[in-house]
Amino acid sequence: MLLALRSRRFASLVAAAVCVAVFAPRQAAAEPLPMRNGFPSQVIKFISPFPPGGGNDGTTRFVTTRLPEATGQPAVVDNRGGAGGNIGAKAVADAKPDGYTLLTAQVSLMAVNPTLYGSAGFDPLKDFVPITQINAAPLALVVRAESPFKTFADLAARTKSQPRTVTYASPGNGTLSHLVGVVLQKDSGIEMTHVPYKGAGPAINDLLGGQVDVLVTSTASVAGMLQNGKMRALAVTSPRRIGVFAKVPTLEELGYRNARFEDWYGFFAPAGTPPERVAYLHDAIVRTLRLPEVARLITDGGSEVVADTPEAFAAQLRQDIERWTRVVKLSGAKID
Repeated sequence: MLLALRSRRFASLVAAAVCVAVFAPRQAAAEPLPMRNGFPSQVIKFISPFPPGGGNDGTTRFVTTRLPEATGQPAVVDNRGGAGGNIGAKAVADAKPDGYTLLTAQVSLMAVNPTLYGSAGFDPLKDFVPITQINAAPLALVVRAESPFKTFADLAARTKSQPRTVTYASPGNGTLSHLVGVVLQKDSGIEMTHVPYKGAGPAINDLLGGQVDVLVTSTASVAGMLQNGKMRALAVTSPRRIGVFAKVPTLEELGYRNARFEDWYGFFAPAGTPPERVAYLHDAIVRTLRLPEVARLITDGGSEVVADTPEAFAAQLRQDIERWTRVVKLSGAKID
């Protein structure tokens, strides 16, 4: 059952983090990049296709808070959640390709949804132009602080002795978080019952309230909860330990095969956006991502800053589409 509650608690943490980006001591601001053929000359809108309070929203705001220093124009976030991100993605795909409406997307939206949904409403390769990958991050398996599961071994033991009695939340059907649970069950016999939500915020709220046992989500979504002691991380899915997750074991270290999963966020423009505008946006966003204050916020959330070229990001997208298409078909998951 999909729930529509919003996690005000986590939204306040994201807001606090953005305040850090705004008011912390800053590197001396450089002059904005020169306009190119009159671009940009108005507000740049970033559509975050999930509700406020999750990693997509927070990561977008880390960038938009400081981007005006590079462009000389305001940057705003427009949250358009629904259908696993498809509604917001389609809005950008259908937008005028002038560089003023952009999408913050992630692996689940671009590499999973087109296979998972009977009609996602967009084609990730034909309807968008990659600008840059923001980060690379593991997913985290977390529990509330009062949980009886102190380690991943505790969780694994329960799921094997009492299959499907443990519930795990994800930000939605077909998200990377959901599919991690599918792969763990098929490859390692860890059988949990999936409870999908409409975004990470509502899932966090119910984990803290005790309605679900475990949450699988992006590190960015729960870093603040680990820092304030409200959650405990049992494992992460990347080969690296980063930020507040530096002491959390990876699934590979715990002996689980095929358990390396990395999430990412990235920026896209509608197909047909003039190449010189894509190049300008890339340069401005990469400059922003490399500001020490912005990079630190991303790293503290358990991610690595990538800030790559459009070509490298396009290659990463094609690779992920190939991998996750296979996993979705293996899972048997389908949404009409």
